[in-house]
Formats: sequence, structure tokens, C-alpha cells
Amino acid sequence: MKLVRPGTWAGTALALLLAGCSVGPNYHKPAAATAPTWKENAVPPPNPPNGTWKEAEPSDAVLKGPWWEMYGDPQLNSLEDKVAVSNQTLRAAMEQYFGAREQVQVARSQYYPTLAAGPSIERTRESYNQANTVRGVSNYQFNTFSLAGQAQWEPDLWGQVRRTVEQARANAQVSAALLANVELSVRAELAADYFEMRGLDSQKQLLDNTVASYQDYLKLTEIRFKGGVATEVDVAEAQTQLEQTRAQDIDVGVARAQYEHAIATLIGVPASSFSLPPMPLGTKIPEIPVGVPSQLLERRPDIAAAERAVDAANAQIGIALAAYYPNVSLNGSGGFLSGQPGTWIQGPSEMWSLGASAVELLFDAGRRHAITQQARDAYEQQVANYRQTVLSAFQDVEDNLAALRILDQESAAQQQAVASAEHSLAVSTSRYKGGVTTYLEVLTAQTVQLSNERTQENIAAEQFVASVQLIRALGGGWDTSQLPKL
Repeated sequence: MKLVRPGTWAGTALALLLAGCSVGPNYHKPAAATAPTWKENAVPPPNPPNGTWKEAEPSDAVLKGPWWEMYGDPQLNSLEDKVAVSNQTLRAAMEQYFGAREQVQVARSQYYPTLAAGPSIERTRESYNQANTVRGVSNYQFNTFSLAGQAQWEPDLWGQVRRTVEQARANAQVSAALLANVELSVRAELAADYFEMRGLDSQKQLLDNTVASYQDYLKLTEIRFKGGVATEVDVAEAQTQLEQTRAQDIDVGVARAQYEHAIATLIGVPASSFSLPPMPLGTKIPEIPVGVPSQLLERRPDIAAAERAVDAANAQIGIALAAYYPNVSLNGSGGFLSGQPGTWIQGPSEMWSLGASAVELLFDAGRRHAITQQARDAYEQQVANYRQTVLSAFQDVEDNLAALRILDQESAAQQQAVASAEHSLAVSTSRYKGGVTTYLEVLTAQTVQLSNERTQENIAAEQFVASVQLIRALGGGWDTSQLPKL
């Protein structure tokens, strides 16, 4: 029989203490519903006039980098650059992540023993009348000088600390994903507000031009009235049309100011000190690579946050199960103790103690069972939340793909409507100048034309906003590789 030295036994025991085991289920990412392709990509619209999305190519499967630069608008780029620096909502989410990240280090600290040390000086006087007092002895006052250290360690035999670290890491990644989601939402909201405001600038430009055109019509009508060709009713109708359009022109400023104030808040500056000069909306909507549906699970920060929350809930089950096992604690202390300063730190003043304890809870009236079941229920809840988040994400993408497809078709139809309205007004104007019809026909044609032109501008703004919402629905170029490893 081979003999094993005591030191080998001690080393083996220490290795077992350090290795331990982790009770509870190991984490596996839950399955979630997906689809092989996007429904709205199955039948793309024929020759969309502006181009709004494209199916992914191998080298261009997802959005990359600062997505807002796709629009080629230097003013928008400048505003987006200020979001990360000044937006207070984003700052709050960032600090929340920092706090969750530090909690990982707090959890990891439980792997190691706690150490404490310090000197102590004490003057004591004992009662002369206490029991067992020796009469005539005068040493009931004395000094105590000590320099001692203590160490205590609870080895992670059952994986409670490991599961706690796993949970803290997952929670920190939840915060990181939520931070990315807040940033994506803020940037998308800024871009949407910006394009809404530029759409109003386009409407303002349209109404300004229309007011100038109606002033010319009013002058024409007044000249014809003075020449006896037109009636006073024609002049009144022309004047009414002009003033009504001026009122619409002014009214656009209300919504425009509100969008400008919203942009100021998003970039973290007081609304009273911020302004943007008017600039009509552009006409080029970028092509947006939508990729394949399975990629969405890795590209949406809200999906990542929900999935990481499932991991954290799974770790909590292990933490709850560890309570069924005994708590093992190792402790020791050592130092020097003397009644005289001169012999304080000497060999004979040395003292030490080593100890260990194991405590097993025998009866808790079902408390641990209830806590464990509660953890399992919370896990199932997070799995359901994750799957619902995935379903909502697919709906979000399909909604915006459908919006872009339908808006492309509506824009093409509206362009034809505007062309027809322009032709109708030209014919009515010619007939009015030739004395064939009254000004009422011109006024009706003007109203129809302006209404269709404003609708066309609204559709253009909606297309830009829908493209921003599609980018947000696709994750805005984010993916799970950006989650911190911790």
C-alpha cells in the first residue's frame, strides 16, 4: 500500500475546496421564433422612385458604423455628434451601466478571504471585590498591548459565488444593452424630429411660393376688375384665397418650433438658446441593407438585454439551490500580545488560532423551497419576455418595411396627382384669362393643387422618418459582439 504524506492530503483538500461545484442549471440560450426571410422583401415594389431598402449582399449584410451618415446631411451629422456628449437620458443610462459593472467586482471579491489587522492598546482596572480575589494583591490595574490580524474565508464549495458573479455579469450586460438601446432610440428620435422639421421647411417653402403666386393672381383679378372683365366677387375670392394661404404659411411655424425645441433637448441644450436655419428636405433616401431575419436576434440591443436577463435569472436558481448545502467557513487569527511595551513584539508574545466551521440549516418551514421555486418562476418569466421581445422586433421591422413599400407607391401616385393638378390649374387660368369661366374655377384648381402638393411633401417626410424607424428596428448597426465581456 502506498503511503501519502500529510502535506499531500492537505493540498488535495485545499484543491477540492477551491474547485467545488456549481449547483443549479447551466445556462442555455432559449429558443425564439424566427423566419427564413422578410415577408415585405418577398415582393419588392416595382422601381421605387427614391429607393429605400435592398436585400443584403454577402459583403453588405448589416448596417455599419454611424448610420445617420447614410443620409449625407452635414447638419444632421453635427447634431448626432452632440448626443453622446450632452444628452442627459443617455448619461443616466451610462451611469446605470457603470454601477452594474462595478457590481461584478463586488461579486468577485467573495472568491477571496477577508483580511484585517491593527494594533490595540488598552488600560484595564478590575474590581477588587470580584470573585476569587486574592487579598493583598495590587495588580488589578494593567496594560494590554496587542498587534493582531484576522482572516476569514468561505470557500465556494457549491458555486454560490460563481453563480452570483455570473448573475452580476449578466445584469451588467443587460445594462450595457439597455444603454445601447437608449442611445439608438435617442439618435433615431433626433433624426426623425430633424426630418419632420425639414419636411415642414419644405412645406414653408411651398407655401411661400404659393403666396407669391396668389399675389400675382390677385393683381391679375384686380386689373381685370378695373377693365370691367372680372367682377368684385372674383377679387374677393382671390383675396380670400391669398389670406387663407398666408395663415397656413404662418401655422407651419408652430410645429416647426416644437421640433426645433425637441432637437435642442435631445442634444442637451436649452431650447431658448438653440435654433436651426430653415432648409427644405432633401430627396435622396439611402438604401438600407436589411439582412436576414435570423440576424435580428444579434442586432437588436433590446433583444440582447432580454436574453441577458434570462441568463441572470438562470444564475439566481443556482444561488437559491446553494442554500440547501452547509456553509463552510475557515478563520484564523494571529499576532502579538503583551502587558509591557518592551516585550510587545517578541517571540514569547506570539499568539495565533485556526478554526473551521460548517453549519447546515435543518429546518426553515419551506423557505428555501419557496425561494428556489420563485427563482424558477422568475426564469420562466424572463424567457417569455425574451420571446415576446423577439416577436415585437420582427413586427417592428415588418411594419417599417411595409410603410416604406406603401409610401413608395403612394409617392408615385401622388406625383401623378400633383402633375394633374398643375395641368388643371394651367387650363383653368387660361380659360379665366380668355373670359370663358369665372374665377371660382381657378380658385378650385388652386385649392386642389396646393392640397396635393402639401400631401406630396408630407409623404416625403414620412418616407424619411420611416427609413429612420427601419434603421432603428434593425438595431442601427449594433450587434452583440459589442457587449462587454467583464
